[in-house]
Amino acid sequence: MRVDDIGKHHVAPERFEITCEVAASINRSRASGARVLAIGTTTVRALESAVNATGQIEAGNRSAELTIIPGHRFQVVDALITNFHLPCSSLLLLVCAFAGRESVLAAYRHAVATKYRFYSYGDCMLII
Repeated sequence: MRVDDIGKHHVAPERFEITCEVAASINRSRASGARVLAIGTTTVRALESAVNATGQIEAGNRSAELTIIPGHRFQVVDALITNFHLPCSSLLLLVCAFAGRESVLAAYRHAVATKYRFYSYGDCMLII
C-alpha cells in the first residue's frame, strides 16, 4: 500500500468466473446453513463481489473491483484459508477485516515466536 488512509487504497481488479453450477451450489449451501470456505484472498474478493442485493451469488465472468478493509460486512464467506501476508499489504487488511485485527496480530506473534517458515510451502492458516 502506498497511502496513509486505508480508505483511499484501491486493489487492482481481478478477473474471475463463477459458473452457474458453482453459484447454485454455493447458494444451496448457504440456504442450508453450511459454511462457505474460501481458499485464498482472491476467492474472497470474487465471492464477495458476486453477491447480489438479495444475498445470492450470481454466476458470471467479471472483475472483482472490491477493496476489502476493516469494516467490510462479509455476506458470503464464513471461513478462509490463506497465507501469512506482508505487513502494510492489502491482503493483510483483508484478513484483518475478516478475522479482526487483534486476532490476526496474535496469530502472527505466535507464528514468529514459534519460528514458522513464512513464504514457504504450507505457510497457511485456517480462519473460522
